[in-house]
Amino acid sequence: MLLCCVSAMAMAQQAKSPNGRLTVNQQDGGYVVSYDKKPVLQLSRVGIGNAKLSPERKMKMTGKVQADYTMLQGKRQHCTNTGNEYRTALDANTDVVLRLYDDGVAFRYELSDLKDEAMPREQTTYRITEGTRRWIQQWADSYEGFFPLTTTSKIKAERGYSAPSLTKDGFNSRWGYPALLEPADGVFVLLSEANIERRQSASCLYSEGELYTVTPDENKVKLSGTWHTPWRVAIIGSLADVVGSTLITDVSEPNKLDDTSWIQPGVVSWVYWAYNHGSNDYEIIKKYVDLAATLHLPYVLIDAEWDEMKDGKTIEDAVNYAKSKNVRPMIWYNSSVGWIDGAPTPKFRLNKAEDREREFAWCEKIGVAGVKIDFFSGDNQMNMDYCIDLLESAARHHLLVNFHGATVPRGWQRTYPNLMSTEGVYGAEWYNNVATFTAKAARHNATLPFTRNVIGPMDYTPCAFSDSQHPHITTHAHELALTALFESALQHLADRPESFLAQPAEVRQYLSALPSTWDDTRLVSGYPGESVVIARRKGTAWYVAGINGTDEIKALATDLGFIGKITDIKTFADSGDKEQPWRITDGQSLPKTIECLPRGGFVLVIRTK
Repeated sequence: MLLCCVSAMAMAQQAKSPNGRLTVNQQDGGYVVSYDKKPVLQLSRVGIGNAKLSPERKMKMTGKVQADYTMLQGKRQHCTNTGNEYRTALDANTDVVLRLYDDGVAFRYELSDLKDEAMPREQTTYRITEGTRRWIQQWADSYEGFFPLTTTSKIKAERGYSAPSLTKDGFNSRWGYPALLEPADGVFVLLSEANIERRQSASCLYSEGELYTVTPDENKVKLSGTWHTPWRVAIIGSLADVVGSTLITDVSEPNKLDDTSWIQPGVVSWVYWAYNHGSNDYEIIKKYVDLAATLHLPYVLIDAEWDEMKDGKTIEDAVNYAKSKNVRPMIWYNSSVGWIDGAPTPKFRLNKAEDREREFAWCEKIGVAGVKIDFFSGDNQMNMDYCIDLLESAARHHLLVNFHGATVPRGWQRTYPNLMSTEGVYGAEWYNNVATFTAKAARHNATLPFTRNVIGPMDYTPCAFSDSQHPHITTHAHELALTALFESALQHLADRPESFLAQPAEVRQYLSALPSTWDDTRLVSGYPGESVVIARRKGTAWYVAGINGTDEIKALATDLGFIGKITDIKTFADSGDKEQPWRITDGQSLPKTIECLPRGGFVLVIRTK
């Protein structure tokens, strides 16, 4: 991040984004953020510890910030952004630093002259008025929940994934990131945070009526010298601005790895979904290795219980079989800080630094390409430091990382590019757990591109044409669309091998060629929970994926005028025939709308010159 300072600090009554559309004004003890001169976000309180914003504390413009970097994963390879930076002294030792970008606002508190002090209590409070449309998830340490549309904070607690905090009246009062708001028609605000570093915990929102307070999780670190909070981030603009924003990584620390040549994203065959079980059966593992080899997928994930393999086989036998088929294996670990008793193994292999180094060195030696680490215990400082320890140790041994049962992305994918994906989502594995997902999945899927997936990679484990423990009622084309609609540098395909191999040759070829990282991403049309069409580019090819989140036939807008000269379009859509569910066509003309069945979808693969 390059900071260009002006020669002298200039007093500012109003902070502005480079294009002037976003402004911030101080009001009493907080800020009012406006977009095109309309207030869209109110921070009722700004402060930390005993230091707070007051009318006599004026903003000073300190210069411009320029982000210009390359990502190995994500929605866009080359990321750029420019912002104006302002600073306000809250007291002699505490500043609030505010950055305004064209696509949002980021701010953090910077403290100095600390002397073995406990973590100060943050006062940051957003006011979300009753009647404001919002899509916000009840907090759980795994971030596995829905984002239902509502206009009130008075929501009864959901059951089935965690025990949330409650008000005296029995309403939920703890909320996870990201939180999507529509404060004015067509203007959206996505609240989250970014750049978790050592000695920091992640935060969530606690509500009391219309007031939502930023509340960091447990942090017992004593602070000395200087310290700062993570960035509090609000992405602001149209839905297209929100979906296309890279603000979370823009304000995060640059890549810390000297060598990234070994980091290769890709598509993965995955055993767990079909069997609702781990990987202690060598013959089943072979089926998924063979699937990956047949579809030319680079990876196979050997899930939990590989240390308890049956019939005298070992993990090294499975790894060697994968390598013999030119498939790179990844293996699962229990983090052993969250779910331990009754949880699957292997456990307690990564907690101590010396054990972690030994285990990851062994992985590297036998040819393991990456690790999936599961069952963390929340957003506290201990978990955040542990995740950073895991990422740094894995990088030393050239291992890709996929965090499961973990917090949502907050920018680590830029700082540690070996972090390929993170769960933190109510994904397809929930077809194994409860019947609830069957009826809600289509609407949920049409919400995630506007909420959870905006902030970083999302290991939803998409694309199942057959059923697991509970059936799905989304169509085949809806399921296929999720592979391009959802962004994850390791895209784990959920279905059983015989189901994938029974699909038409064109579908199998699509999966074989599927990218898992993108050069550009654009929202084409949609509205949270109703429908979404996203176009993603890889090289000269565009993948345009759309889904219908409703139970009615719906025509989805596909205005693709930004695409260059077209040489070929392959369309994957629903036929409406249960016996022959696919309608696969070739052509060269772009449709302006595509009619989707209830809970249906489509994919266009567009080749350009």
